[in-house]
This record gives sequence, structure tokens and C-alpha cells, in this order.
Amino acid sequence: MRDCDIIETFRYQAKHTGVYARYLELLGIDPLRVKSPSDIPYLPIRFFKTHNIYNGQKPAMEVFTSSATTGMIPSRHPVDSLERYEKNVLEIFRHFYGDPSQYTILGLLPSYLERKGSSLVYMMKFLMEHGNTSEDGFYLYNRQALYERLIALAAKNMPVWLLGVSFALLDFAREFTVHHPGLTIVETGGMKGRGTDLTRGELHRQLKQGFPQSPVHSEYGMAELFSQAYSCTEDDFFSCPPVMQVKIRNLQDPFMEEPDGHRGGINIIDLANRHSCSFIETEDLGFRLSDGRFQVLGRIPDAERRGCNMLIDTY
Repeated sequence: MRDCDIIETFRYQAKHTGVYARYLELLGIDPLRVKSPSDIPYLPIRFFKTHNIYNGQKPAMEVFTSSATTGMIPSRHPVDSLERYEKNVLEIFRHFYGDPSQYTILGLLPSYLERKGSSLVYMMKFLMEHGNTSEDGFYLYNRQALYERLIALAAKNMPVWLLGVSFALLDFAREFTVHHPGLTIVETGGMKGRGTDLTRGELHRQLKQGFPQSPVHSEYGMAELFSQAYSCTEDDFFSCPPVMQVKIRNLQDPFMEEPDGHRGGINIIDLANRHSCSFIETEDLGFRLSDGRFQVLGRIPDAERRGCNMLIDTY
């Protein structure tokens, strides 16, 4: 990712994304004076709950929404072009896994399938259209049917890419055991309402009991982004695709960037988000290595949110 591309995208959005432009104005930032990516302010992700973050010239083709617990407001991400979203999804999948036509693609996404507007469900439907068999498909709570499908695919020695919400994969792994070295498990987080908070390492250890011969990977994405990062190794670090970059901010001063190896709030640059905002201050805690890989440590406690987040209450 080139600095010149980052600055060009920033100045475009500082001019055309109204909410971001107003936010910069409140901060006293002149976009033309920003010369380095390290000087770019990130938009707090909670703005997606309360404002229309969009600069498209035409009405949005789709609105992706985040999951939300009862009584909470979901984020809304208007999308200017589903074709562009699909192209980005395909390029990222190929970057990490090769062409989707090499796999049978399955989704275990009960909580996502039961609501509208999930970008993850849309991504999976698109990837399934590019899978190599008619056996691609989604599963809700019918774990027995998924088990039978996986056993049949293992008998045929067919490569499988199974992405699932963490609690559903964990329930499956506690009930069934599947031996299939050609099966890749990808957990996408999600233990809401389970009354337990497993580390990713412990989650993967438990998943391996149900999938002893399969690698267990992780996906990091959200409704407010176009792009996804993946952790495809056992060291629990995520790698970004070429259009995405992670920075770490100081928890007390969100405008100060932390050096590599220091923990703090996760900021994301997603250049594929050109139609909305490419510079997002998330509410996740993590740290970054010098090679750009990063680890997610959990959510930032409310007591630790400071600085520019406070502007939300007055804007």
C-alpha cells in the first residue's frame, strides 16, 4: 500500500464524505496540510450507528448492517457497488487461499443467516457461486446434516473451506469429530450470549478436538469494512490483504500512534472503502508487529475510550 494512494484517498473522502469532512472540521484539520498517513485522523466506528457514511453519486445498491444485541443500534454501511465489493472479496480470497473454485465452500452461520444485511452472508454466497461443486451451502442449527456432508466430502477427498461463527463451530466440535486433512476451518468470532469469553488460542484448541486433522484459521472483518484480514497460521496473528492496513493508537490519546509491539486501539485503513470512509477507529484492542501482522486482544473497555470518541456526543 503506497503512501500516495492513502493520501489521495484521504483527501477525496475529506472532500466528498460529508460526515468525515465535518469531523475533520471539528478537529481543526486542514486536509491539504496532511502530508503523511500518520497524520490522518480516523473516524470512530460508532459514527456508522448514527450517521450516513457515504459519498456515492447514486443511491446505495445495498446497506450492510452489523449484528447487535437486543436494544443496541446496528451499524449501517451503504454500498455503492456490489460488483466492486465482489471483486474485492474475490481478490482477497485468492490472496490467502487461491481460487475458490478449488474448494467446496460451506457456511455455519446461524446468527448471521437469521437477520438481514449481513456482509458476511453476502460474501459467502458470492464465494459459493465460485466454488467447484453443487455441494456448497449454508447450515443453521442442523449440525447432523453438516456432519454427514463433511464425512461424505472427506470420503471423496475433496478440499473444503468451512467458515463459521465461533459458538456454532464450538457446539459442532463438542458433538462430532471429523477427520479430513483437506478441510480448512475458519472461525469468524462470535460468542455473544454464551456467558464465556475464550481466548482465541483456547477456542482453537477446543475446535481441534472436533477437527483433529484440519487447520483452524480466523477471519477479521466487519460490516463497516469492504476488506477482510485472515490468520492462517498457528501464531494467532492476522495478515492484511494489499488494500488493508492496521495501525495501533494510544488509548489515552487516540491521535497518537503507538510503535510496533505496543498494545492499543486498532485503527484500520481500508482503501476499498472509497465510497464511505477508509480510515476507521475500531473499538478493538490489539498490537502490531513490524511486518504489519496484528493480533486482536479483545474489546476496549468503556473506561478506556477517550479523546475523539467524545465528539460523538456533541456532533
